Amino acid sequence: MTTLVVVRKGNMAAIAADSLTTFGDTRLSDAFDASSDKMVRHSDTVIALCGSAAHQLVYENLLSTAKDLNFNSKSEIFETFRKLHAILKDQHYLNPKEEDEDAYESTHITALIANPSGIYGVYSMREVFEFKRFWAAGSGREYALGAMNALYDTLDSAEAIARMGVDSGATFDKNSALPMQVVTIALTPRAG
Repeated sequence: MTTLVVVRKGNMAAIAADSLTTFGDTRLSDAFDASSDKMVRHSDTVIALCGSAAHQLVYENLLSTAKDLNFNSKSEIFETFRKLHAILKDQHYLNPKEEDEDAYESTHITALIANPSGIYGVYSMREVFEFKRFWAAGSGREYALGAMNALYDTLDSAEAIARMGVDSGATFDKNSALPMQVVTIALTPRAG
């Protein structure tokens, strides 16, 4: 799968991802993949994706063509992913069936988001979380969370913490590998 991380420290945010794609037991590493990027961009927002490899192209298309997308708060992200779900079904043939007992149709996506307003996570039922310090997603998340938790107070920058998270995921998770991609973003100061 992958290791994705998002970190907030001081007035900066960092979002990072490993570069490995897997198909069952087959590994497509950065050395062979001409587009190993797991992040998509929309204006000043960076979204790191995990799940199906098809998500990358689909979300690149969605973010370049869909109108009125807003990622600047938890409620706006929820509304944006609610709108995108209908487009995913109608134009990209999303199969929303996951489990019969699920309360809602699944988007089959896990994403971490960073932009000047903060750091967020979105899960398959369009659950949205805003994080205060850091979070991780993907198959390497436990390793990344442990490393970032251990180092958060000792490292000075969001980027350094994010790098350690992805590096730990790539070291211990069989479905994650370096090189990594890291994007840093200046945060908008919060009022109050």
